Amino acid sequence: MSSHVVVIATDLRRTTIKVQPGTYLIDVLQEACKKLNLASDKYLIKHNQKQVDLAVPFRTSGLSPGAKLELVQKSKTPSAVQIALQIPHPDAREIPGGRLIRKFPSDLTLWKVLRQFESGDAAAGRNVNITARGAAGGVASGSGQLYYETPVLNIMGRELATFADFQKTLSQLGHNSGSVLIRLSYKRTDRTLFEAMEQISQFFKESEEQDQKVDGSPADKKPDDEVQEQPQDAAMTDPAPQPSKAPTDIQQPPAQEEQHTNSTPAEQHPQEPSPNAEPSTAKDAYQPVNVFLAPTGTVPAAALAPPDEADFTPTLAHAQLHQARLQDSSRNRRLPSDKELEDRAAAEGARLAAITSVLVKVRFPDNTSSDWHVGPAQTGAFLYEAVRHVMASPQHPFHLVLPGGKTVIRNDAGPRHELIKSYKLAGRVLVNLVWDDGVPAAARKQPFLKANFAQQGQAVRLPDVPRAVDDDDRPAPAQQQPRAERSDSGGDGGAKKMPKWFKFGKK
Repeated sequence: MSSHVVVIATDLRRTTIKVQPGTYLIDVLQEACKKLNLASDKYLIKHNQKQVDLAVPFRTSGLSPGAKLELVQKSKTPSAVQIALQIPHPDAREIPGGRLIRKFPSDLTLWKVLRQFESGDAAAGRNVNITARGAAGGVASGSGQLYYETPVLNIMGRELATFADFQKTLSQLGHNSGSVLIRLSYKRTDRTLFEAMEQISQFFKESEEQDQKVDGSPADKKPDDEVQEQPQDAAMTDPAPQPSKAPTDIQQPPAQEEQHTNSTPAEQHPQEPSPNAEPSTAKDAYQPVNVFLAPTGTVPAAALAPPDEADFTPTLAHAQLHQARLQDSSRNRRLPSDKELEDRAAAEGARLAAITSVLVKVRFPDNTSSDWHVGPAQTGAFLYEAVRHVMASPQHPFHLVLPGGKTVIRNDAGPRHELIKSYKLAGRVLVNLVWDDGVPAAARKQPFLKANFAQQGQAVRLPDVPRAVDDDDRPAPAQQQPRAERSDSGGDGGAKKMPKWFKFGKK
């Protein structure tokens, strides 16, 4: 049974859209914007001042036939949508619950969502092949040709299986917030895997070029949003740089110097020599500023300092600060506008652009450490090479982790992995070196530094912290008699006079 709804634009223009019980409201929005000559990705629908869920069909939306819907402009800032991807068997055996869960911006296409789930970060360290699957065919003829298996996505009863469908964003499917369950399955096609890879490269070539332009400009994307590339789909991958070599392919320092001198100018440190420089000069870029030995005692040196009990006693200033914070947190605040968010992002970019040098201290597993000065052009690959320059066994794999244990610096020389711009390093930064799981226990117990660098090491000395002067230790000012009391006192220095307003009149 067909019905209709009336869609009213912001300029009070209106159009009538015919709907069926199974018509999705996102299709209503797109058809209405097409008739009104508007961009559907810039508007939402409201009914009675309440936002309508565009991902549901008309029969479950609660709208009555002939309902009047209003077009409202969507915020320019994409919102976050939590996606739960249900993996089919047998791939789901090693995944807890058979689901991969992660948040994505609403302006991300379905294809990139699948590519993100294929990467190790979104898949909790597991490499899942979704977009480049092949199934053997022609067994009877003995050809053994691989045919492409296309992913099929079921989102709230709607199946999406074509490349045109995968190019749609989450917002275009009506998902602008909340959580979405996507059921994944595969369907074998009559195209060979090689032909499918070529078609994918051509189909997504235009969108990839646009993404590369966007990645070239300042953006607030986190390093963990990059996609791990697959060898069969090089032209289709996200605009992230090529993944770095595995730590097992680490070469000895002479080979590292050759690789460093052959890098592009954009990846070189400002103080690094030209490709025609001597190999001994190329080592200066990786030379640490300071080398510190491991502490000799089992107790940290900072814990040996005698504590001052006054440091643990809250003062009046602490109470006032705590009360001010409680009052400040209880006030209602509006969400920042798009202009304010843009200003904050511009201010953050200007702050990072003004940083010319950062002192990075890398702490090694045996509690030794080294310092390096890092400039704006230095990437994660430079820091990895600098660490291998001082390692006694550079063939063992490792990774560098920022304090907190969540952000891992990638061994990548791309512009998206600049230490200052991408990882927002400033001032003095501590980075921890963590061995990979495959490193044997015997190698972990060996000294980390080379002998020549260990000889240059110095002991860590604690600075003398000056003791703060408390208010109670300062001399108290001389007690003075209040002005009002001095003016009302008599010549005999006697008692304070009674004010006139306190007198009840004459008896």
